[in-house]
Amino acid sequence: MLYEYTATTLEGELKTGSIEASSADIAISALQARNLIITDIKSAKQSGSIFESLGSLKFFNKVKHKDVVILSRQLATLFEAKIAVMDSLRLLAGQVNNARLKEGLTQIIEDIKGGSSLSSAMSKHPDIFSVFYINMIKSGEESGKLEEIFSSLSDHLERSYELASKTKNALIYPAFVVVTFFVVMILMLTFVIPKLTSILTEVNQKIPIYTRILIGVSSFFRDFGVFLLGGAVAGGVFLWRYAKTEKGSMAVSRFQTSFPFVGGLYSKFYLSRMTDNMETLLSSGVPAVRTLEITADVVGNKVYKKILLTAANDVKGGSSISEALSKYSEIPLMVVQMIKTGEETGKLNFMLKTLGRFYKKEVDNAVETLVSLIEPVMIVVLGGAVGILLISILGPIYNITSSI
Repeated sequence: MLYEYTATTLEGELKTGSIEASSADIAISALQARNLIITDIKSAKQSGSIFESLGSLKFFNKVKHKDVVILSRQLATLFEAKIAVMDSLRLLAGQVNNARLKEGLTQIIEDIKGGSSLSSAMSKHPDIFSVFYINMIKSGEESGKLEEIFSSLSDHLERSYELASKTKNALIYPAFVVVTFFVVMILMLTFVIPKLTSILTEVNQKIPIYTRILIGVSSFFRDFGVFLLGGAVAGGVFLWRYAKTEKGSMAVSRFQTSFPFVGGLYSKFYLSRMTDNMETLLSSGVPAVRTLEITADVVGNKVYKKILLTAANDVKGGSSISEALSKYSEIPLMVVQMIKTGEETGKLNFMLKTLGRFYKKEVDNAVETLVSLIEPVMIVVLGGAVGILLISILGPIYNITSSI
């Protein structure tokens, strides 16, 4: 937000101007840091386009994971160049396009000026920086290796983003084709088939059984379509609200990892994320129990979250990580054995890194296999459905024209 101010210098000189800040308090703090005495400050009236107005809304101004990935890589590069934290943040705050991220960086700068650490300042913005992110920064501050931590963190975030994007993109195309097919089918049944029915009725032509079935389905959609649409909307709202509950989110997570064809892909994806996060945190000096708790918060699946939190409690009680994870069928035996070997040989970080890479390759292979299988299967299934529809429509019309 832009603020207009009137102030005087320590020498009594009058100063007027404007300053960009997320709140009036932050604007005042920034001006006082310039040794100015504020006499008046107010929000500037800004006239902008409708798009700028929408951009100020929280919904349209959300910080995407990609924005955090880019920010982290830029910070890592600046720290490697030995540029101070404050200078790095000021530089990036002036460059970012996302208003919410700019606001967050501005507040972080002011908090650091007030004596807060970088991790403490970032922790006030959970909508931008995850618990995992904050703990990584905190471990870097405590160990004096902030530069190395940011480099490791940016590498991890890039791997995570690439993996999530690849998995998501593999499912978008088939979902789009299926939805488009059903929309076209509904339009055909609602508008095209009724016209065919009136033609066949007028000529008293004998209608094949498959066409009568199609006409019956069309009549059902015309007579009860509104109720079906209302039921679908109500069902969607109910499922959405149910998915927001603890029980519902757990059910969605179980369904996600057990659904035919894609369940295995999601399981490998979460195992890759779990082992990669654990390796990154342990390598940064975060204790094992805290590593499991943080990984549970960012793994993205309620089933694996519950497993990791229970495992953290078991480790607190004296169990090893491998022993705590071995109780669950969702954790493959190979993962348990490799973690156990890493614990016994003192190479746990290496084993987790190896597992992370293995499951990333498994996800890549699963995505390629899924895409290569889905396309021909969809062509056959959808082509067959379209063929049946065309035969049901064109068959009676051909009979009419041939009998004339």
